[in-house]
Amino acid sequence: MLTIDALKAFGADTDDGVGRCFGNADFYMNLVKTVPAEKKFDELKSALDAGDLDKAFEHAHALKGVLTNLSLTPISDPMIEITEHLRSSKQMDYAPLVETVMEKREELRKMCE
Repeated sequence: MLTIDALKAFGADTDDGVGRCFGNADFYMNLVKTVPAEKKFDELKSALDAGDLDKAFEHAHALKGVLTNLSLTPISDPMIEITEHLRSSKQMDYAPLVETVMEKREELRKMCE
């Protein structure tokens, strides 16, 4: 079940996230609930699999913004790393970082059920 306490245990900085939502915890929680269904996660993975680093950067950058604004640190930290590598079009194995992101996304999805 998705609660502030569950998000804190997950590693999210809920105080910061709620603060960014004008102190409205319900608004914050409603936004957090939308994250697991965000299609950009899958689009990022597809772009990386296709070797399209420009498209991957667009998806990663958009996700980084959402995740950072909601202070979902366990997902935003690896997404920031992905974004910064893609910003410089770095050729590397993104799979470990993407795997971490997808695992944390799934963990969040289960909390939202």
